[in-house]
Amino acid sequence: MRKLVIALAALFTLGLLAFAMPQEQQKGGPWKISAEYKNKKNPHTVNADLLKIGKDVYAKHCRSCHGNTGKGDGPKARNLKTHPGDFSDAKWQGSVTDGEVYYMSIIGRDEMPNYETKITDEEERWAVVAYIRSLKQ
Repeated sequence: MRKLVIALAALFTLGLLAFAMPQEQQKGGPWKISAEYKNKKNPHTVNADLLKIGKDVYAKHCRSCHGNTGKGDGPKARNLKTHPGDFSDAKWQGSVTDGEVYYMSIIGRDEMPNYETKITDEEERWAVVAYIRSLKQ
């Protein structure tokens, strides 16, 4: 009986460790974004006020997965199958339009949720885009 209890305890511990250990994340595939979004331009002037709004909205809705500096290292990120991406990466920043960032941030796909009903104000949406752009290193 004692050996059975020890064996069960060992299996339980191994199970907890396997569950607690982060799984290797895959890189997300290319986004399919229509020309309608690709060609969108931020209609707002990017200034300190807009960036403040964007930072506040980002902190509320984005930071938990994308992290404080946009590296995809937020506390919820390790539970995702796909890495959230690195907004600070200059190569990524140079490869997407503001409209594409808008689509990715608001429309989403797969594990990236849709925020159309959570971020309803257009200025706030574009402020998030501006703030994400400001994370470029």
